[in-house]
Amino acid sequence: MIRHAAALLAFTLVATANSGGYRFGVSDQAYHVPAIAAAADASLFPRDRALFDAQSSRTIGDNLIAALARSPDHLPALFVTIYFVALAGLGAAALAFSRALGASAWAGAAALLLIALRHRIPKTGANSLEGYMNPRMLAFALGLGALAAYLQRRRWWITALLVLAATAVHSTAGGWFALALALAELVRRRSTLLWLAAGLAAGVASWWLLARLPRMDAAWLAVLAEKDYLFVMQWPAYAWVLNLTYPLVLWTLHLRRRTLGVARPFERPLVLGLLGLVAVFFASIPFAEAGVALAVQLQVNRVFWLLDVVVWLHVAWWLMDDLGAVPAGRRVAVAGLLVAAVCGRGYYVLKVDANRPLVRVSLEDSDWTRALAWMRGQPVDWHVLADPGHAWKYGTSVRAAALRDTVLEQTKDSALAIYDRAIAMRVAERLHGLTGFDHLDDAMRARALGSRYGAQVLILERSRALDLPVLFENAGFRIYDLR
Repeated sequence: MIRHAAALLAFTLVATANSGGYRFGVSDQAYHVPAIAAAADASLFPRDRALFDAQSSRTIGDNLIAALARSPDHLPALFVTIYFVALAGLGAAALAFSRALGASAWAGAAALLLIALRHRIPKTGANSLEGYMNPRMLAFALGLGALAAYLQRRRWWITALLVLAATAVHSTAGGWFALALALAELVRRRSTLLWLAAGLAAGVASWWLLARLPRMDAAWLAVLAEKDYLFVMQWPAYAWVLNLTYPLVLWTLHLRRRTLGVARPFERPLVLGLLGLVAVFFASIPFAEAGVALAVQLQVNRVFWLLDVVVWLHVAWWLMDDLGAVPAGRRVAVAGLLVAAVCGRGYYVLKVDANRPLVRVSLEDSDWTRALAWMRGQPVDWHVLADPGHAWKYGTSVRAAALRDTVLEQTKDSALAIYDRAIAMRVAERLHGLTGFDHLDDAMRARALGSRYGAQVLILERSRALDLPVLFENAGFRIYDLR
């Protein structure tokens, strides 16, 4: 028990380092922070709540997290807790899966090291790990635990409970694990009747998708143009090669295990269930290309994320229990190389590339966040006009740091536009209305934009002075009164 706890602690530390350190209020938290804060405090975001609902209405994960937070002020501490629980859960699930394969302790250690190497799943919009709290990481840990329980032939209720919990936390991430397990059971039971029923259900669902569900028109699709990962026919060749390597490697290593006689009884159904996700991916392409909204929103290409982790867990077995089994000293050499690679990369990413602390629980202290901290103390109905690209330019969004409505946060708003045409049209109109914001130097135009969008205040870099009343200023930014 102590050894496993120490291994999981080491895993969480090196995985966090390889993710560039834990940070609050960055990237996808431009959505998660305000959406969860709005669920915890009904007075917040009177204008932008509909924007968040486009995604949050499809899952209960944000509401579950909001229920744990007594107020938005508690989100930083809650988020870092969930982050490390999810990361430790992922490590525990990886060890359980490795053990279910019948792998050695050496292979289990190699599995932790390999999955600590954060990387991007090509053209899926997802990373194998994130350096911030994202509910899908907790769902992924629960889902991998469900696969391990299934592989171990544990009681069915454990598998069902884990996959249901994963789906509750993040509907699509958990849903792909549920589908993989359902396909595995179809394979294991070898029932012609079940296959016919599944085929009939798939046919009826396909007809319904094409005939009944809304489709994305040209105006909606135009807002999503920069999200090229949503439409796989736009993938470059390398994305196809890398992603389709996953099923090939998984099947090859499974055949190797069968040849050696070490494959587990439930292993073949599970591997075929995971390969079945690739078939579902290919089946979804015509629907996504036809603009069927649900087919795009499901982001079926993320099934490769599941294959990615399972492939690396099999590679860990191959390195330590097959390739490294003889001579005995080879395991030590392989383990030493993995430790050096993971720790060396973690140090480089954290200290050289990102130059950040390992854990930053609160927002980074900067002129931008100090300006937004002042904004957070102002009336909750204030509407803020800021650079549409402020989140990626300055590190965090107005909504996440100030908890105030914002006219436009281009990166996240266009991502939320996937789920609702009305949101997409709102984003398109505001992108057009704020064209040339980088060169906004006219007080009259600033007031006109404020009037157009009902914004009370404008935040600009200090170097771009306007003839407007100043409410707040520091070394980097000024906040102007547009009323």
